[in-house]
Amino acid sequence: MVGGNASSATDFLLAGLFPGSRHSLLLNATVVLIYILAFLGNTLLIILILGDARLHTPMYVLLSQLSLIDLTLTSTIVPKMAANFFTGERGISWVGCGTQSFFFLLLGMSECLILTLMAYDRYVAVCNPLRYPAIMSPRFCLHMVSGCWVGGSASSLVHTVYPLHFPICGSREIQHFFCEVPVLIKLSCEDTSVYQSVVVVTSVVLLVVPFGLITASYTLIFLAVLRMSSVKGRRKVLATCSSHLTVVSLFFGPNIFIYMSFTSSHSPEQDQALSVFSNVLTPMLNPLIYSLRNKEVLAALQKLAGRCGAS
Repeated sequence: MVGGNASSATDFLLAGLFPGSRHSLLLNATVVLIYILAFLGNTLLIILILGDARLHTPMYVLLSQLSLIDLTLTSTIVPKMAANFFTGERGISWVGCGTQSFFFLLLGMSECLILTLMAYDRYVAVCNPLRYPAIMSPRFCLHMVSGCWVGGSASSLVHTVYPLHFPICGSREIQHFFCEVPVLIKLSCEDTSVYQSVVVVTSVVLLVVPFGLITASYTLIFLAVLRMSSVKGRRKVLATCSSHLTVVSLFFGPNIFIYMSFTSSHSPEQDQALSVFSNVLTPMLNPLIYSLRNKEVLAALQKLAGRCGAS
């Protein structure tokens, strides 16, 4: 790679974040700041969960996995974007592009599955509280988390290797700030309609089906809440569920739009704006959403602050 205006036959050029904007410096600096906050917030949440024995429950184990996914996801795309912008280098190698695409898809798919398991965890806790310890055992929880990572890895590998083998006849400039499958497909000079159909089917399996399962889980949860006689218990359940539903909406909304409608119905600017919202801003918001209304997390934070103050 020799710089921003040329590439070898196997390299790509990243257009960057909103390259035509007059405020590109401000936009890139803002995204970097959001990334730093997201990284620190999710790291802190993981430390709180690992360090407080009261948070060693299935719900918080899944939450720690969500935080791990979020901080890794943002680290997959933002540092490269920032390095390219502030150094003037726009290049990314074929291997680098494939690696970035693989981890982005892996983490995105795993997050989708983790959010689904978190909804199932809340369903069991509310609708079958007496059987909760038996159903959500540590062994079963470990199997669920492992399944998310294995399933995400397998699907990601297929959807990374296959698109990179499409021949590229013209420009190798990717109209995005990172390598993403829908944008890579645009560079091919072959008919990719069959593969686009495969992507839509995969999106149905990994987005629409989990979203349907989450919706069904919370429908049953809200029906159970309406039958609760304890006002305090009802408020506690609603507070926990509202946090998760907010995160679900922030994740599934943009991704369903990007992958279900594919690339023909929206512009590169829309792709970039949705990617920033879903993959940078949302990971920053998730720790806040889960901590501000969660007494257990706030208590763990106060305990950690007390330890730091004492030392």
